[in-house]
Amino acid sequence: MKKKMILLLLILAAVAGGFVYRTMHNKQIGTGELTLYGNVDIRKVDLGFRVGGRIAEVLVQEGDRVQAGQVLTRLDNTPYLDELNLAQAQLEQAAAVLKKMEAGTRPQEIAQSAALVRERQASVKNLQTEYQRLKNLIATGAVSQQSFDNTSAALAEATARLATAQEGLNLAREGFRNEDIEAARADLQAARARMAGAGTRLSDTEIKAPQQGIILTRVEEPGAIVGIGQTVLTLALDTPLWIRAYVEEPDLGRVYPGMPAQIFTDSAPNHPYQGQVGFISPEAEFTPKSVQTEELRTRLVYQLRIVADNPDHGLRQGMPVTVRLTEKERQTRAE
Repeated sequence: MKKKMILLLLILAAVAGGFVYRTMHNKQIGTGELTLYGNVDIRKVDLGFRVGGRIAEVLVQEGDRVQAGQVLTRLDNTPYLDELNLAQAQLEQAAAVLKKMEAGTRPQEIAQSAALVRERQASVKNLQTEYQRLKNLIATGAVSQQSFDNTSAALAEATARLATAQEGLNLAREGFRNEDIEAARADLQAARARMAGAGTRLSDTEIKAPQQGIILTRVEEPGAIVGIGQTVLTLALDTPLWIRAYVEEPDLGRVYPGMPAQIFTDSAPNHPYQGQVGFISPEAEFTPKSVQTEELRTRLVYQLRIVADNPDHGLRQGMPVTVRLTEKERQTRAE
């Protein structure tokens, strides 16, 4: 008899519990409020230099709040300044060579080549006269064959020298070849690229904050020699602040991007933070281990990202929070 009474009481308790659960669940649906649980995302970035060198100064301490673009630390930039100055000189040299080629030969050089041609033309003319005179005399025996041969050879040499001078004048008038000018232009472009690269490496001797946040760790100190990519500072990103929460599949249709949210913390339950749903995962997953209970282990959930306002920086990374979404806002929006 007692066993029957106990069994009956258990059945009644189960029915009552189911009634209470359904009543509360229907009440939640009726009010359009959805309560979720999650954590503030841990977002941090390890900062290092894209070039190696000796650290000259570290301008921040652990716990300092920094703004986007703020200079945090610097390397000794002397080697990179020297590289930039060398690249600047090479650029100016390449520009001067190209300017010279594009301008062509100077008028004075053309005039000099023309004067050389005229000089050698006069020499050829004199030797031609001498050659003709000796040619007429050699038949009478008045001159020796050796004199005639010497004059003939001198005329041939002078004629060749005149041809060389004429070609030099033609080249001076035409200027540089197009291929040489294009090569000079390419050298100038290469010099500009080297200049830009040197400038980039010089700017990389500074680490600037990529976003607003708090310095979490200061790994290296002034005087340390660091390599490319070696961590010098770790920055915790808290603007914007993201809340990671999970919604069960039956409630997924009640959530939409832009849906207003209130975020509550255990330390300040009466001071909610405002936010909105920013991302709904398109892929289902099992309840994460961090929020699992025996009842939840087999349930499929979808990850939500809530973008939270954090004006007083009271929300800390990794902090557990309660998120309340109000579905009534969606109905107003739809109207």
